[in-house]
Amino acid sequence: MKIKHFALLGALIPVSLFAQETEPKVQDTTATKAIELNTVIVTGKANTDPVLTTVKTDLVKKVVQPKNVADLFSDFNGFSLIKRGNYAIDPSFRASQYEQLNIQFDGGTKAMHACPNRMDPITTHVVPEDIERIEVIKGPYTVRYGATFGGIVNLVTEKPQHLDNGFHGSVSSGYETNGNAMVSSLKLHQITDRYDITANAGYRDFGNYEDGDGTEIPSAFRSLDYGLRLGYNINENQRVQAHWRQSYGRDVLHAGLPMDTDEDNSSILSLDYKISEVSDFIEEINAKAHYSYVDHIMSNARRPLFMMTEALSTIDATTAGGKVEFKMKPTEEWILYGGLDALLIARDGGRTRVVKRNMMGDILPEPMIFQDKIWQDSYVNDFGIFAENKYAFSNKTMLTAGVRYDLVVSDIQDPETDFQDLYPDLGQREEHNISATVSLKHKISENNSLEVAFGRGVRSANMIERYINHFTVGQDPFEYVGNPNLDAEVNNQFEIGFKGHTRFKKGIDALRYSLSGYYSIYENYIVPVVDPTLERKFMPTAEPQEVKRFINIDDAYKTGFEAEATVDFANYFNFNTAVAYVYTRNKDLDESLPLTPPLTTRIGVGFEKEKFWASLDYTITSKQDEISTSFREQETAGYETLDLRLGVKPIKNVQLGVAVLNVFDKTYNNHLNFSFVNQADFGRVPINDPGRNFSVFAQYKF
Repeated sequence: MKIKHFALLGALIPVSLFAQETEPKVQDTTATKAIELNTVIVTGKANTDPVLTTVKTDLVKKVVQPKNVADLFSDFNGFSLIKRGNYAIDPSFRASQYEQLNIQFDGGTKAMHACPNRMDPITTHVVPEDIERIEVIKGPYTVRYGATFGGIVNLVTEKPQHLDNGFHGSVSSGYETNGNAMVSSLKLHQITDRYDITANAGYRDFGNYEDGDGTEIPSAFRSLDYGLRLGYNINENQRVQAHWRQSYGRDVLHAGLPMDTDEDNSSILSLDYKISEVSDFIEEINAKAHYSYVDHIMSNARRPLFMMTEALSTIDATTAGGKVEFKMKPTEEWILYGGLDALLIARDGGRTRVVKRNMMGDILPEPMIFQDKIWQDSYVNDFGIFAENKYAFSNKTMLTAGVRYDLVVSDIQDPETDFQDLYPDLGQREEHNISATVSLKHKISENNSLEVAFGRGVRSANMIERYINHFTVGQDPFEYVGNPNLDAEVNNQFEIGFKGHTRFKKGIDALRYSLSGYYSIYENYIVPVVDPTLERKFMPTAEPQEVKRFINIDDAYKTGFEAEATVDFANYFNFNTAVAYVYTRNKDLDESLPLTPPLTTRIGVGFEKEKFWASLDYTITSKQDEISTSFREQETAGYETLDLRLGVKPIKNVQLGVAVLNVFDKTYNNHLNFSFVNQADFGRVPINDPGRNFSVFAQYKF
């Protein structure tokens, strides 16, 4: 499958999220081997980091046995999980999800899903053990990292630069009782002054889990992942790096989707280059190029409907792109970023249906075979140009202002006849989007800061919203039809935030806090609504008879806040609490926007010494009665869960962990969980989350 308008791109994103600045560390320059690629967003440097950011580390401690990368967001304040089973899980942030979030690896690498039901989101293509930290820009407050609507999520993989020369590695393994799950991973590093090599591999085998009532949830899967990264230091101010990774999913059961994954194979290649100290005016040039290919096969062979109709879909997705960025410093107080980037997405593939029985259930004398086009050989390409200024009025105040232009080119090259009849003017379309941001960071005192920002983020419709043709791709049972004439969504977001820490003793942070509130005014928000002019195409006697078409609505908004605080006490103990709330409104339909998570509050107590740590985490999820009736959402009850985690380092380089998740064996489901579809012994009710689960984990580093 060809990608149209492919152009030379490049550059790993130097992404920097604004984190509370720490005291500068004394660096031994004799030990510095090479410059580091700008794969992180949050550096802790106020003069380069974007405004209103947050970072999550200590991922192994918090999630003992993650199913995939999305599980790492399960206790990340402001995030919720959209769950279709144990494998196809998407993160949602402040009621923004899917392409509304700019999710990337290492500052720019992307891999888009092939399945229209998102059986294979980007979070399934890298092993969780390879993720070192998660960085989030909370809104469209920078223009440097691609078109951004609801925020940027940067998944940073572990880098070998902090290791000494020589051979290093780690091996880990884990087991879960609920689902009889086995996880293992291996990572190897070879480090020299001139080059470094990292190789990693991971294997996961999860069975069906049980909810708190002992009901078995179809959710088994197997996956194998490996990666190879080679970095070469050309000289003391130039570095080039290549990263290759592949992921293989097998026999993946999706309780909340109409089919299961037989195979999901992905390949991702990224190339990075950085040169620093180019001239007195140009400080850095960063270049990145990436390419990914996803081959996806799904069927209904394990479903009751298979007796009536066999369905097999073979589809593929190609993602390519990159970036070139210049960091310039006209004056000591002024930093200017400028560059070009692109994201090119193409998909194709179809479904073969073999109808074996008629509507009365009688066997047909000769099966009828139909071919359905899923993606209709479509592409959506985005070419961007941007400039962003950072100006320091003083050592306490930093102003950031940026503007971005995106040319979005899309086309459908093999439309179904009925889709062509619905849209007779199909052809290549061009959109011209302008995004902008302005923000201010001010240091109120040595340890406390104020951040204020406005961002205008623009997102053109994704391929599902443009080109899907009578497929069930939502949380409800409706057939959906795309709309190639959709206007781009616009998020006008205002936010104010405070963060800081207080020291009661020298060198000890006794209190750390952050608080932010936001308000978003949406333009042209994209939602699916029932179109009375359309008739159901597949299984025409099934309910609902109505069909949904994607449209733009005129009047919608969201508002909310997040707050966090951590108190360190008695040398080794800490108490932490976090709360996140978002309220959305579709004023055109007088209802909430779909997939709006409920109020969530977290309370935790921890103990940590050099060789032992423990945490007790209590999560309170409120009921959600602000729902989208047009999306067939139902009110969900509130629930509470308690998790206990323990870790110990019995000897050097060995770490052991145990956990009891959902200690009280609560039966519950989150508001964003999908409902069972085409499953024996299940009606269309939301998928329950796992009941009590015992987990063990072991890691050895060398």
